[in-house]
Amino acid sequence: MRIGICLGQLEQLGQLEILIMDHLNDKQIEAVRHGKGPLLIAAGAGSGKTKTLVSRLLHLLKSGVPPEKIIAITFTNKAASEMKKRVALSTNNESTANERINELFVGTFHSFGVKILKNEAPYFKRTQNFTIFDYDDSLSLIKKILKEKDLPKERYNPIGILGKISNFKSEISDVDNLNPENSFEVKIIETYREYEAVLQKSNAFDFDDLITKVVQIFNEQPEVLEKYQNQYEYILVDEYQDINTAQYQLIKLLSLKHQNIFAIGDDAQSIYKFRGSDFRNFLNFEKEWPKAKIIKLEQNYRSTSIIVSASSAIIKNNKQQKPKELWTKNTEGDLIKITAYENAEEEAWGICEKIVEQLKNTPPQKNKATNVFLDTPEIKHEPVKIGEVAILYRTNAQSRAIEQALIQSKIPYEIYGGLKFYARKEIKDLIAGLRYAYNPKDAASIDRLNKNFTKTKSKEIFENLPELTKELTLVQIISYFMKSTDYTGYLVKNFKNPSERMENVKELINFASKYDDPHKFLEEVSLMSASDGKPKLLKDSVKLMTVHAAKGLEFDNVFLTGCNEGFMPHEQSFYKADEIEEERRLMYVAMTRARKKLFISFYNLPSRFLGELPGDLIEFIKVSSYGEKQMDWDDETIYIE
Repeated sequence: MRIGICLGQLEQLGQLEILIMDHLNDKQIEAVRHGKGPLLIAAGAGSGKTKTLVSRLLHLLKSGVPPEKIIAITFTNKAASEMKKRVALSTNNESTANERINELFVGTFHSFGVKILKNEAPYFKRTQNFTIFDYDDSLSLIKKILKEKDLPKERYNPIGILGKISNFKSEISDVDNLNPENSFEVKIIETYREYEAVLQKSNAFDFDDLITKVVQIFNEQPEVLEKYQNQYEYILVDEYQDINTAQYQLIKLLSLKHQNIFAIGDDAQSIYKFRGSDFRNFLNFEKEWPKAKIIKLEQNYRSTSIIVSASSAIIKNNKQQKPKELWTKNTEGDLIKITAYENAEEEAWGICEKIVEQLKNTPPQKNKATNVFLDTPEIKHEPVKIGEVAILYRTNAQSRAIEQALIQSKIPYEIYGGLKFYARKEIKDLIAGLRYAYNPKDAASIDRLNKNFTKTKSKEIFENLPELTKELTLVQIISYFMKSTDYTGYLVKNFKNPSERMENVKELINFASKYDDPHKFLEEVSLMSASDGKPKLLKDSVKLMTVHAAKGLEFDNVFLTGCNEGFMPHEQSFYKADEIEEERRLMYVAMTRARKKLFISFYNLPSRFLGELPGDLIEFIKVSSYGEKQMDWDDETIYIE
């Protein structure tokens, strides 16, 4: 991504340095004015990370570094666009000066890889007009190869094999150096070789290649590496804690000559291990760069002091980290409210009540669940748009109960970064099976079942399901449907996230188990589904999202739901200390999304992380059929129950 910036007028006035350093604290200024050599910025949550990075970039330009000598690498196009916008605004894009900066690169790892491969494509026997295979293209190719090799899908899962190939590439594993341990691995490596051959023949790279092929040519062609080392003297990397092995090697090789690497991030917010990120690259920065300078940004500008203290108390329990002492000049704020409910439904309704009760001081004409009124020490009854309310959860399946309560409470909401519960494919499939079972004339359900399943499997469904409704319960019907279609196997073979989809299925089964009347259940589901409508962004709506999707966002009011042992931390992490630490980082990310108020809730067994919160920072409430009861957090009965 190239950006044009006008500097002349500000340079002439001698004001650029003032503009750059305006509103920066001492540590930020130290980072921005850093001279040559490697620098790691350990930036705590809400500490002005992006502002510091942009200011560093501007300072380099002001210091006379040619823009074509600088690259700033981000993880998302959104982050790159935001940085580009800030740079343009900070340098007065309305200037009439003739001097323009046209060669400053701000973009993602992959866009940078494309830039390099456009020049070096012949080395890989491609032309400059190569195509880029996305995930679906790559999966289709793998399926075709497996079919040609006559390898059964039951044993050679195309999604699994593509995942292995992606891992090989991310770890910079040369296919010729892989040593298979059995016949199964032999077939996978053979598939990998054929996959690579087809890519070459198609004049194409896949998404992983955009980084791994650059690393490959850098390692194999010293003169090519030196060319780009000379071209790029200053490398700025955002979200450094999230880089994987291939990205690390790319940055390392590119920075070796001049060693002017500026890496900024927060190891406490490393939550993407499942995508291949390795936060140890962040922790080992000083080992890789012995002359590195480390600066910690510890002032939080986002949250109240109570939220900062509480989140810090939790993350300090991680052993693998660069410790930081976060602090803030913000007001103390409200205590964090932790509420224990009896079940997920009660929790969802409790959250809705907390949102609605904030409306009591709203003028009558606005009392339509469009504004929330906060009552903080510094501000009394300041209206905050309901768009500043976020409900976070660990897994997508947890949104079902919350969505239902919001709909019935007539509170507008939207799912950020995902589909609403009843719009998810696995839920629509199961509902289609149930609708057909209780109404064999349902043409829409028949059509969906025919499209998704083989004639053999759909025939069994069509012949047996309606009759079975006479003797089986609703949950038993779902179980029969899943068994007869091998639905679990279907999800494993056809989707990247089968475990997540199965969690959605389990949530649907749990919900169905509460109904004796299947027709009533289907009626409720239809109403929920109908309310989904077409997805659209609503300014005045509560935002629902997973904690992973919430990273990088912030809201005045945050509700962290389902903070149960088994969800947060997730049960799959129970037996590995490093995975528990990642879950604790996830908890930290969730808490630090809140600016003013933080509500945490659970049912059944509370998360172990809640026990790490200082008692003087929280207010604990237990909700039962007898109403709310304020309790001491140390009360053992909450654990016994």
